[in-house]
Amino acid sequence: MNEPKALLMDATQMNRALSRIAHEIIERNKGTEHVALVGIRRRGIPLAQRLAARLKEFEGRDVPVGSLDITLYRDDLTELAALPVVHKSEVNFKLPGTVVVLVDDVLYTGRTARAALDALLDIGRPAAIQLAVLVDRGHRELPIRADYVGKNVPTSRRERVEVHMTEVDGEDFVALYDIE
Repeated sequence: MNEPKALLMDATQMNRALSRIAHEIIERNKGTEHVALVGIRRRGIPLAQRLAARLKEFEGRDVPVGSLDITLYRDDLTELAALPVVHKSEVNFKLPGTVVVLVDDVLYTGRTARAALDALLDIGRPAAIQLAVLVDRGHRELPIRADYVGKNVPTSRRERVEVHMTEVDGEDFVALYDIE
């Protein structure tokens, strides 16, 4: 792997951003009583789990956490692989009356968020759906906007943002790379 062009967030900055997002979720929803988090596979799941831990720390109650695999909902499925690997989605709580916060690492074109909306609505109909992302890098192709953003990073289409997480990658940081 090539060297990063820039370090966008270190572990401390990632933790601060997640704490701020957790506070914003509490404020917007007047607590967490009707809130659940659903992480979009892959790094959205540990991000959702970290947010749930902060929400519990701040509000004193557990927030349900689910996971969503959007593989079959992607509009570029045929470009991914001849036989894409599909993982199980787990949403083990009732959706009616619940505000679901979809959690992902990077918001770029909006296509992943659109696929997640489709996948979630196939499971059930929540009271509302909000979107939380660690990094919003711009370049939207669909009319999708995050409700909660850890960091806005203007990028070029010739750059790539990578979120590294201890649970998946062994360390926490967000970096910007040139596409080769």
